[in-house]
Amino acid sequence: MIAVMDRGELSLPIAAEIELHANARKEIDMQKRELLVGVTAPVLLAILVLLSLSSSAAAQTPESEPPWGPETPNFNLEIILRGEGFGLVKFRQPNDGDFIIYLDVWLRDLAPNTTYLLQRAVDPIVDDNCTSTAWLTLGKGLQPQSITTDETGTGREELFRSVAAFPPGSEFDIHFQVIEEATSAVVLTSPCYQFTISQ
Repeated sequence: MIAVMDRGELSLPIAAEIELHANARKEIDMQKRELLVGVTAPVLLAILVLLSLSSSAAAQTPESEPPWGPETPNFNLEIILRGEGFGLVKFRQPNDGDFIIYLDVWLRDLAPNTTYLLQRAVDPIVDDNCTSTAWLTLGKGLQPQSITTDETGTGREELFRSVAAFPPGSEFDIHFQVIEEATSAVVLTSPCYQFTISQ
């Protein structure tokens, strides 16, 4: 014989089981949301960072890059001068059609409050042997420019010189010296460098 149970007797255990399952499902859904938020926030942050990096990289066009010529061959030089003090000349030619050499000159450990001149001599035969003594005083274009030291013996000047008279690709041996303007005494000299005119 089959025992038939009253409907009211079934409803309590089933309702409790349904409520238990509903609570478990809510707990699982809540854990999924917390996990999703916990994972999604760092992932979204990483995506935003990557997007900003890629957009800034895409925004850099050739026009926003420095206009200086390449380092090899010798379009740009770092000239070191030694003697009674120390000198550095950043010798740069931009990649443009102007054919201008920019010379950022920095002198130190020289006599304080004294004026100096930067000179260069070139050899058209490129053999790493600078023998020319045809010194040309450099300045702002064709106008010679003094470099005046301060009370600590440090001086800076931005000079430039056109090389438009020479065809692109011309090569030279070149060396530099710094002289005291009042006496023409040589106080700094450089070794021999090679230079190629960029286009």
